[in-house]
Amino acid sequence: MGRKTRRTWAPLYLRGLFAPGDRKSLQPMAARLGLSGHDQLQHFIASPAWDDGPLRTKLARQADQLVGGSDACLVIDDTALPKKGTRSVGVARQYCGALGKQANCQSLVSLSLAQGEVPVPVGLHLFHPEAWTSDPQRCVQAGVPEAAIVQRTKGEIALLELDRLRAAGLRFSTVLAYAGYGVSAAFHHGLDARGLRWAVGIVRNQKAYAADVQLVPLTGRARKPSPDQEPREAEAVLAELILAARDVAPGHEGQTLGPVRRHPGAGRRRSGLGQQPASARRGRLARGRVPLVG
Repeated sequence: MGRKTRRTWAPLYLRGLFAPGDRKSLQPMAARLGLSGHDQLQHFIASPAWDDGPLRTKLARQADQLVGGSDACLVIDDTALPKKGTRSVGVARQYCGALGKQANCQSLVSLSLAQGEVPVPVGLHLFHPEAWTSDPQRCVQAGVPEAAIVQRTKGEIALLELDRLRAAGLRFSTVLAYAGYGVSAAFHHGLDARGLRWAVGIVRNQKAYAADVQLVPLTGRARKPSPDQEPREAEAVLAELILAARDVAPGHEGQTLGPVRRHPGAGRRRSGLGQQPASARRGRLARGRVPLVG
């Protein structure tokens, strides 16, 4: 590390992150800081001696002092960072909300503590796609710790982060999450097992049934789902989301919402009306003789 100690490099690195300038990679940061090169800064960042546990615990406790309490919510979401190349850990072709399409990016599970209109970030955990976890050698070459080379869903990561924050003393009454987590039954069960109240977004064609309903699979050849039926990220389905609140509506505690369906006539062409001249349509409307469709 040279003459500078780790305590000296930490504020230098933070100053580079917060200083003006669009590019926050090490080379331009070192130039703005007046360093002769970026090698020592690179060594500081890549050092395996980092232990961010105490720092993340302190962050959680400070966030709790600001907005924690019985009226606070823990908001679980995704954050995507577009990345070119293949060497950055976790980079793979996946849905990137920043671009609104499938692209090379890193995807991170984010958690924020919020009360009223004030959110405070308390957790950010990198998601490792299967393209990485199925190739341990690639992970080792990129510096991924052996304990982290485990395939976990984003819901599993979110629950682990939630447990860490609760152990740090974070106070909240409700967990909120977008539809990417709303379609995961395992995530719902994990929240129930922890005795938490929660509300998640769901896609409009998702169905929910009461606990006493027995589902019988359909017989016959299964059809391959089309690409537009595959799960999509939050930004791609915002227009289709509804909020399925659980244990919130009075008199509905413990009940599940029924299926969400479009109106039968939605998107259907109105036969006999759209194929006639405007004058004829206006006349039929005025006489009240337009047939009801759907």
